Amino acid sequence: MKGIQLLVITVFSAAFLSFTPEHKKLIIIDAGHGGSDMGANRNGIYEKNIVLNIGKEIQKLNSSQDKYEIIMTRDSDTYNQLTERTTLINKLNPELVISLHVNSSPDMESLQQGSEIYTQNTEASKNLAKRISKKFNVQKIEEKNLHILRESKAPAILMELGFINNVKDLEYLTSEKGQKEVAQKFADVFNEYTE
Repeated sequence: MKGIQLLVITVFSAAFLSFTPEHKKLIIIDAGHGGSDMGANRNGIYEKNIVLNIGKEIQKLNSSQDKYEIIMTRDSDTYNQLTERTTLINKLNPELVISLHVNSSPDMESLQQGSEIYTQNTEASKNLAKRISKKFNVQKIEEKNLHILRESKAPAILMELGFINNVKDLEYLTSEKGQKEVAQKFADVFNEYTE
């Protein structure tokens, strides 16, 4: 099974790279969780769906520019093992990787609000986090030993976009307006980063 999955990743990578203009830089969006891995949830609203919707919004904004190409590690409600995600990332060799997540705290209703960014132990990752933090209400930036960060060779960050058990964050991240605003903020960062 793993051999088939790696073959599919290899074929996808080769096919994708053969159709991508050389001048375009690749940016990977990893919409966390998926499939049977729901991630955080609140009243039937799941992290996996929020981050997938935001990832798709980011990808939509890509069509109006020619500096970079957005590739998602998943574009439907499927679950890819972390090793499959990082294998794909390292085969494509992107400019940067953004892993999208939604936070949760043990409280029923969290007073904690805003986003958090986790980085690799590299200057490139930390600089990317600083650029992103200028656009978002970031409560903390911290180096963390997470698979997607540790195993990705490209500069990568993992961003918790807000707290699913904070009413304001949840309303914002599930609204069409909020998802479009988050996507636009990332597009702005990417445009600055790829100049």
